[in-house]
Amino acid sequence: MDKLYIFDTTLRDGEQSPGASLTSSEKLEIAFQLADLGVDIIEAGFPITSPDDFAAVRRIAMEVKGPVITGLARCRPEDIDAAWEALKDGENVRIHTFIATSDIHLTHKLHMTREQAFEQAVDMVLRAKRYTSDVEFSPEDATRSDWNYLYQVLEGVIDAGATTINIPDTVGFTTPIELGRLISSIREHVPNVHKAVISVHCHNDLGMAVSNSLAAVLAGARQVECTINGIGERAGNAALEEIVMATNTRPEIYQVETGIDTKQIYKTSRLVSSLTGILVQPNKAVVGSNAFAHEAGIHQDGVLKDRSTYEIMDARDVGLSSTLVLGKLSGRHALRQRFEEMGYNLSDEEVNRAFVRFKEIADKKKEITTKDLEAILADEITTVPEAYQVARLQVSSGFPAIPTATVSLRLPSGEERIEVATGAGPVDASYQAIDKIIGLPVRLAEYSVRSVTGGIDALGEVSVRIESGGRNFHGRGADPDIIVASAKAYINALNKAAAASVESGDRADVGVAGPAGI
Repeated sequence: MDKLYIFDTTLRDGEQSPGASLTSSEKLEIAFQLADLGVDIIEAGFPITSPDDFAAVRRIAMEVKGPVITGLARCRPEDIDAAWEALKDGENVRIHTFIATSDIHLTHKLHMTREQAFEQAVDMVLRAKRYTSDVEFSPEDATRSDWNYLYQVLEGVIDAGATTINIPDTVGFTTPIELGRLISSIREHVPNVHKAVISVHCHNDLGMAVSNSLAAVLAGARQVECTINGIGERAGNAALEEIVMATNTRPEIYQVETGIDTKQIYKTSRLVSSLTGILVQPNKAVVGSNAFAHEAGIHQDGVLKDRSTYEIMDARDVGLSSTLVLGKLSGRHALRQRFEEMGYNLSDEEVNRAFVRFKEIADKKKEITTKDLEAILADEITTVPEAYQVARLQVSSGFPAIPTATVSLRLPSGEERIEVATGAGPVDASYQAIDKIIGLPVRLAEYSVRSVTGGIDALGEVSVRIESGGRNFHGRGADPDIIVASAKAYINALNKAAAASVESGDRADVGVAGPAGI
């Protein structure tokens, strides 16, 4: 079978999802996991857009081994140069440059003629080629471009040295039949196309990103650009997990194979969801909480007799291990073994932290499921320095009582500080008290809560997004007590904001200022 190259753009296009702001350390954590997953190319960012993005791309290029690391660049000299500066210390790197080719974009956005865009595309591929032999070119909005003009541009950039030509469905406009025809037509009408890998990058505005990508594969594309959980601008991108499992499940149809370790899929999905704060819908294919669930009696009976009756994939193939539960009598060794079954190899210190948390929850819940353990991991094993920790929290609420919260935080100095505040509800009161202690000016932009598992003793997971200093920071917390989970989520986000402030030198005195409102 042919090799299908998996180009992951979670850290670039995926991070462009509204609210999905990641710190450099979080991007690096995801990049390491993508390498473990076995993706071929990681698009680490868009270096020229910000110093933060430049630093993240540079760090990933230097530290993540295995996949090709690429940075995005417009067809502009300064973009190409910035991409190379960020990538140059990596051992296996690619510059990915693009310019629009549709008349809509040329006329209304770039104010350029077709001839000018052609010349700029060729010139910038030549410029990138001076830095590295691995250059990818994308004609933005390709699916709304004139096909004959598109052939001309592709032939020109391949002659200039492009080794991958990517066909983006930038606005999710095309259909599977149409994109398949376009890929076949490119193979037929671009005389030097055999010198480059044909790639596709599909958006999901009409819900066809995965279908379009797979149609392109059938037509001869051998690289697919995609994201974990399908996150991305607007309605998102083609979902990596769906493309990979479709080709794995139906190899007789697609006649390609990937290098993806499918047992890492679920773990990667959870990591990206946790760090971006974008929850996976329950009925999401492959990684949704209901993806392998059966409620109908006929289905349950069939699965118990033979899984193939109602399951075309084995849950274990995507990293969902057994549904066996742990309880309050389980020991540290059993917990470590369960984490290893889930694909997490933790240090002794991490196991100890998780075990303390596990025992706290096990005293409140009869059974601890895999999803509970994942929430514990996301809560306790973090790359963000814990400058502030919730030491104690007590709330009073009811009708007609005024919601009041008493919060004690452990500060970076080691001392504890206590504040009392009132609010519209117990969560608001808790946040007001936390603000009094920390004094970091923030605005709460999003707050959501969900049940990790079923039952009256379910573990609650709270996700928040705050705005501070013109940036977004996501936080999450899990606990059977929703108020406690809310406080942990808020502190998690504030810790990220505080770390960013210290790194940038904006606030060296974080934690000693007066109160700040939400």
